[in-house]
Amino acid sequence: MNHWYQTPCEKPCEQSADKARARQAVLTKPSGSLGALETIAIQFAAWQKTEKAQLDEIMVRVFAADHGVFAQNISAFPQEVTMQMILNFLNGGAAISVLSNLENANFSVVNMGIATPLPTAVLEHSNLINIDIAAGTSDFSISEAMSYEHTDQALTAGQGIINSYLTESGHIDLFIGGEMGIGNTSSASAIYCALLGISASQASGPGTGLDAKGISHKAEVIEGALQFHKLSRSDLNTAESNADQNAYKVLSKVGGFEIAGLIGAYIAAAQHQIPSLIDGFISTAAALVAIKLNPSCRDWFMFSHQSAEPAHVLALEHMQAKPLLNFDMRLGEGSGAAVCIPLLKSALALHNNMATFEEAAVAGQSL
Repeated sequence: MNHWYQTPCEKPCEQSADKARARQAVLTKPSGSLGALETIAIQFAAWQKTEKAQLDEIMVRVFAADHGVFAQNISAFPQEVTMQMILNFLNGGAAISVLSNLENANFSVVNMGIATPLPTAVLEHSNLINIDIAAGTSDFSISEAMSYEHTDQALTAGQGIINSYLTESGHIDLFIGGEMGIGNTSSASAIYCALLGISASQASGPGTGLDAKGISHKAEVIEGALQFHKLSRSDLNTAESNADQNAYKVLSKVGGFEIAGLIGAYIAAAQHQIPSLIDGFISTAAALVAIKLNPSCRDWFMFSHQSAEPAHVLALEHMQAKPLLNFDMRLGEGSGAAVCIPLLKSALALHNNMATFEEAAVAGQSL
């Protein structure tokens, strides 16, 4: 049986990309002199099926949830922080809130399921979408993180976030998904281990600020969970035909509500021919699972930055992704992606508004 998330995505328009390349060739500059800015403009042209793309409607959604593996002392912060950060997002005080406001992006927080209940008054906030599947996932070191029912619910919730906004507004030029959840770097690390075949020590970083001893303990917890769920590469059947089943199993056993929500949103956006600008360590884990579930969605992903979390570069290499920036960021929330928005707008402005040699009466041969 095929699920909605397996429905293939349409490929970007190569004819539009060719037209954009041709335009780049006649702009008043040496060929290739704008480097990656030229590639960005051409990519957006292919996505939007036009020679000159625009970046006006930006949708930012921060998916929040807690993780039961917190009980294994793998975080430097208590779970109450997730609830407190949701309030901070909604009050405009978080990094992604500031950056979304700066770019006039459509911003909301999605409560996928946190351990500490939100105040009743907050539930009516216009920028809160309250899914609330459960009070966090189960502890993946001793049980499955999510039942298949909860996994499907979270994936479908992510799809619904995209579909409902399109119904209301009719248009999105770019989707940015962020995340918040105490314990989610452990979840993302376990996903990387299972799907990339790397060790828990390779995949484990400081997360919210663990010291060397804390990182070592987190790696031990993750390694034990992989063995408990039989999620090592030797246990999983890695045949390409079974990549989707493997990814779904990994997501259910060690994933999180917010990660599954991101996956559903990424795939749904791609199915609607909307590009996603992927953030850092946790968001990239979601993108990795999304590609395993539906390889055709890869054409609609652009990767914003290389996280300071050590395993991130391995995941980027696996997906043949070249991030736009490397600023040693590891905040999450979608902040690394949002920082790239001015860069994308600059690329499109240059492509759309620079004069051609003919328009400027410049002899192209001299360059």
